[in-house]
Amino acid sequence: MNLPSHTPDPGDLHTTGQAIQAGQVSSLEILNHAATIAQSEACRHVFMPGTAQSPLSAARALPQTAQPLAGIPVSIKDLFDVAGQVTTAGSTVLSGTAPARADCPAVARLRAAGAVFVGRTNMVEFAFSGVGINPHYGTPVNPADPAARRIPGGSSSGAAVSVATGAALVGLGSDTGGSLRIPAALCGIVGFKSTARLVPTGGAVPLSTTLDTVGALTRSVRDAITAHEVLAARAVRLADKPLSACRLAVARTQMQDGLDDTVAQAFGRSLQALADAGADIREIALEEIGELASINASGGFSAAESYAWHRTLIAAHEAEYDPRVAFRILRGARMSAFEYIDLLAARKGWVSRMEACLSGFDAVLSPTVPIVAPLIASVQDDDNEFFRVNSLLLRNTSVVNTLDGCAISLPCHTPGQLPVGLMLWHAALHDDALLELALQIESTLAKSL
Repeated sequence: MNLPSHTPDPGDLHTTGQAIQAGQVSSLEILNHAATIAQSEACRHVFMPGTAQSPLSAARALPQTAQPLAGIPVSIKDLFDVAGQVTTAGSTVLSGTAPARADCPAVARLRAAGAVFVGRTNMVEFAFSGVGINPHYGTPVNPADPAARRIPGGSSSGAAVSVATGAALVGLGSDTGGSLRIPAALCGIVGFKSTARLVPTGGAVPLSTTLDTVGALTRSVRDAITAHEVLAARAVRLADKPLSACRLAVARTQMQDGLDDTVAQAFGRSLQALADAGADIREIALEEIGELASINASGGFSAAESYAWHRTLIAAHEAEYDPRVAFRILRGARMSAFEYIDLLAARKGWVSRMEACLSGFDAVLSPTVPIVAPLIASVQDDDNEFFRVNSLLLRNTSVVNTLDGCAISLPCHTPGQLPVGLMLWHAALHDDALLELALQIESTLAKSL
């Protein structure tokens, strides 16, 4: 990053916050640098048109008292209401709607913590894909390999690229089937999906009211903890449990199927580094994961619940939707009431069996996604390839959403490799223990590279 010589590389929000507090750099310098990146070629198609904020006006509006995000550039996924702005959810269908009258709860909490909003980020239309393609506003290019023009992952595509490039140090996003963790894995940053109930979803365009989770993309685990504490309005409690006292599971069923060579090598190397650090790692069958295909055969929660929200809008404006998004929403029109009720019951029983299997383990370890980021050109115009890649990207992460669990994706690749994510996950309300474990694993992996 080409900051002025007296301005430190922002690194993560903690490094930046400490530099601001120590007087080593001003908030205005940090915000000017973020704005420069946001306007660069690296962030083409990342921010929604006309949503950038002036660094000078933002710096003048900063609170005088110390706040956890004071002076920190934060991006907002175009899914969330910001007072005075139109929420379009990456679609042209909503572009003519009235501006939001108030901040949604997540945005209000970030604002109260001193965050400086650098702009609204592009996303998959209505958050309905893990690939990151947007035919209306363009597709952000994965900054890990910009010359090759690889997908960023979705649906929080712009949020991930904003953080990976340094245009923002926190990216507010959502996760219904992996929309935080997939782009985090493909772009080489951190994505944390909390237990869904911990952060309010009000004021966000819904995909699935059952599965939607609000969270953040960050540049480190400690930043993920701070962002979660702000968004959930709660303190994370760390128990100081050493890695050598942790019992970790590796699922055999599905999670390791069809890994490409880069992902397989990075995952195996990560497991070995954790074992060498004293972690007790055990492979378990976890055959219950194999039941999900039949449980969701009628279309799943996203199809039914998105259609309930879109049914009037899509009837009048279907031609304006991304056809791949419309296709999946309209699956919900064919789901009967008894199928939806059966789905609720099947999920409840499945969660109970999964929780019993995970009892006694501190976390499960899996590759976040089984492949590195493919080229945009390979999926942009080929429906078969698009849906094949989308299914692969969502395969592992969506398990945690169905579980109503928590999960975090950490970078685990070596320098020079395309990014690979290591996913730590568990059942609901294991968030604090999972975050503490992620801190230790992040440190252990850094030492092993």
